[in-house]
Amino acid sequence: MRTENTPTFMPGPTPNSVRAPGGKVHTVPEGWVLVPPGDAGLTRRIRAAGESWSVAEKRGRKVFSRGVWAPATTVEALKAELEAERSTESYARRKKADAGRREKAQTEYVEEFWLAVRAFLRFSAQHAELADRLARAVADHATPVGSGTVARTKRIPVEQRAEAAVIAWMRHQTTAYDSMTIPRVKGKRREVRRMLARRSQELLDRYRKGEPVPDNCPLRKALGESPQSGAA
Repeated sequence: MRTENTPTFMPGPTPNSVRAPGGKVHTVPEGWVLVPPGDAGLTRRIRAAGESWSVAEKRGRKVFSRGVWAPATTVEALKAELEAERSTESYARRKKADAGRREKAQTEYVEEFWLAVRAFLRFSAQHAELADRLARAVADHATPVGSGTVARTKRIPVEQRAEAAVIAWMRHQTTAYDSMTIPRVKGKRREVRRMLARRSQELLDRYRKGEPVPDNCPLRKALGESPQSGAA
């Protein structure tokens, strides 16, 4: 848990410096080392052990950790402590059990998300197989841990995540969005995405209503389905 002794800085102009939120540059104290991100257990112990400096860098809307500065003696002692703990059989059993729980939770979420996508699609009976394939394609793309897709957020209900994931998948798979030259004008990209979302919804509605679908349907093409195999 982060303590008040662990302020957060931005990277400084030199390898051994950091920049405070107000812009002031600080030189890293003598004898400190930068511990890169990646070992959450070690990072937590460093922050709880005493004075340390966290470093993070904002790129666009995302913030990326660049590690934590701390006295080298503290870091080495904590590394040795963790290494000893992690070499025990009890630690190995706990890690295996944790991995099993995570895998089970992930499997359950993938199925829950697939069902949510399927419910959003609501294709007519003659297109049920296509709906299953589309739902699986969207779920496989959107649900992997660390994918950073809307399916991984907890800020909105799973039903909204499912809708957003379908529209995003179709934007990239059934439209020319990825090859479009969009003017670098504020709001233009958002406008284009809204326009493509409307087209995607219109296409989905044809499958929901059971209306005739053209042989060159981009959705069927994206799923690798021939016109004959998808016909009613």
